[in-house]
Amino acid sequence: MHSSNHIVKFPDDTTVVGLISKNDESAYREEVQRLTAWCKANSLSLNVDKTKEMVVDFRRAQSDHSPLFIDGSPVEIVESTKFLGVHLAENFTWSLNTTSISKKAQQYHYYLRRLRKAHLPPPILTMFFRGTIQSV
Repeated sequence: MHSSNHIVKFPDDTTVVGLISKNDESAYREEVQRLTAWCKANSLSLNVDKTKEMVVDFRRAQSDHSPLFIDGSPVEIVESTKFLGVHLAENFTWSLNTTSISKKAQQYHYYLRRLRKAHLPPPILTMFFRGTIQSV
């Protein structure tokens, strides 16, 4: 593995993070090809439809990023993705993640109000709050 790349593995998910400097994407692209070959050699298949690529580019003059291909299929380039429960955007602002957390808390708050209207005892309401809203 090239020193500018990092692979994060989970039982059902793998993330390749690559630092591309001086417009040289070769190490990153080779890493993806090695991962693809490893999957084939170990009887695993990559679902290209679920595979996404997010490009973070802080340069003033951004250049076009040529598409990445896996087994002849292009990988979709996205502006945001969810990684370990955190919504990441290509510009690294927190607004997308904050909005997502806020929406989730509002949904749970609705259910908490419904439980309260059903006259559930306070200990049950507290347990629901701690298990859903507080953990968000």
